[in-house]
Amino acid sequence: MRVVITGTTGMVGKGVLYTCLDDADISEVVSISRSSCGIQHPKLTEILHTDFFNLEGLEHQLTQLDACFFCLGVSSVGMDEKQYSRLTYDLTMTMADVLMKASPNLVFCYISGAGTDETEQSRTMWARVKGKTENAIIHKGFRDAYAFRPGFIQPMRGIRSKTAWYQFFYTILKPLYPLLRGLKKWVTDTDTLGRAMIRVSNEGYSRKYVESVDINELGKV
Repeated sequence: MRVVITGTTGMVGKGVLYTCLDDADISEVVSISRSSCGIQHPKLTEILHTDFFNLEGLEHQLTQLDACFFCLGVSSVGMDEKQYSRLTYDLTMTMADVLMKASPNLVFCYISGAGTDETEQSRTMWARVKGKTENAIIHKGFRDAYAFRPGFIQPMRGIRSKTAWYQFFYTILKPLYPLLRGLKKWVTDTDTLGRAMIRVSNEGYSRKYVESVDINELGKV
């Protein structure tokens, strides 16, 4: 199985990357990011690319892929809808367009978030934009596609968030992780999320919108 991952310098993407590198069914991981993730592994091929709104020329490196794990994302804090849409919907669809040309037979797994509104009618701006992005990916025409909606994600393997206030939040909550793990409807971790994405890509799933409780069931060891 050959996969491409975006966002491998971020908390979620790096966690998914580690899980993929550990999985015996995955033969190669292609990482597309602006800077190196800092991991060296025989399975890993890094493509460093600064402009994610212009991916022309990368098609030849993205052929014969079996899955895309799209883990790029930004916080909506301080953004208006136009700005957030550009960095969420437009950026995701730029990648989807290139992959549709290069590897249309892949499974596209998009990291969304708990509370996303697939009706696109929510009063909450980010929930509408994420819902629009989910729907566009699911109906893009790939062999299959899923929107993963984790709530709180516990970082594993010493991974830290690049967003300072996120990392502060994780540090404060770390002593509570053993208790939080029981809240399977809202809480998962980076390893479980990665395993769930791999499993869905291999086996499919009955629901296109994959909530935290589904993630925990799919990704359990």
